[in-house]
Amino acid sequence: MLRLYSAAAATCPGLSWAVVAAIGAVESDHGRSDLPGVHSGRNPAGAEGPMQFEPATFAAYAVPVPPGGVDPPSPYDPTDAVYAAARMLCADGAGDPDRLGQAVFAYNHSGAYVAQVLSRASAYGLAGSEAAGVPSAPTGGTGSPGSGAGLVAVDYALAQVGTPYRWGGEAPGVGFDCSGLAQAAWAAAGVPLPRVAEDQLAAGTPLAPGQDLVPGDLVFFGPPGGPAGHVGLVVDGRGVMVDAPHAGASVRVEPFPTVLGEAWGDEVYLGATDPLK
Repeated sequence: MLRLYSAAAATCPGLSWAVVAAIGAVESDHGRSDLPGVHSGRNPAGAEGPMQFEPATFAAYAVPVPPGGVDPPSPYDPTDAVYAAARMLCADGAGDPDRLGQAVFAYNHSGAYVAQVLSRASAYGLAGSEAAGVPSAPTGGTGSPGSGAGLVAVDYALAQVGTPYRWGGEAPGVGFDCSGLAQAAWAAAGVPLPRVAEDQLAAGTPLAPGQDLVPGDLVFFGPPGGPAGHVGLVVDGRGVMVDAPHAGASVRVEPFPTVLGEAWGDEVYLGATDPLK
């Protein structure tokens, strides 16, 4: 599958193999899932194959048949499916970094899905870029990419999207506040954190202003100079986090400013920490 991801991505200038691989991971665990629709039939949403295409969408991107594919093309054939996915992403602008998010959203209309795919892609870029012959992703916090702890924390937090905000909350399906979500997410990765945002800021190793952020790093907000009153988990270092924002809202994926002191609502961005160091 890695060879297919790399070869298919190469047909679209600017598209990283890691993005195609991340979609394969999220959709079907690279074709290893036994869920309905992966190897035969359809899932409840009507999707088919390892890249989970709806029939009409697959037909739009399945030709010409790629080298090694079957004729007529099949969404269950890994070669046909991966090349079709790369073509669709390319058609929607995934070769342009500024349009990557919207291209992934076009693949599956969910903000949480976009965040999960970009998180996976970032991890793959860190762990496998040298072997795949693509530039390394930036290194920031969350320790070495091999630990996967940051990705585990982010995956946990993304699974809570839609859970209502509840002050003092720390229960899946019931409610979270911002620091409760951060604490629970990192606990899922085996890393204990204190309970409130200001204490979580003090517990981590500060990342230098302008240092690249990676999935799982914690970002903090509050009045200029502090104290920290809000915390989120980085999903994508280009300014996407998952957080429990405020009363009346739910856990969600949203943008955040990455320049120290920049406004975020009525607060400002205070900085980021690596919980692992």
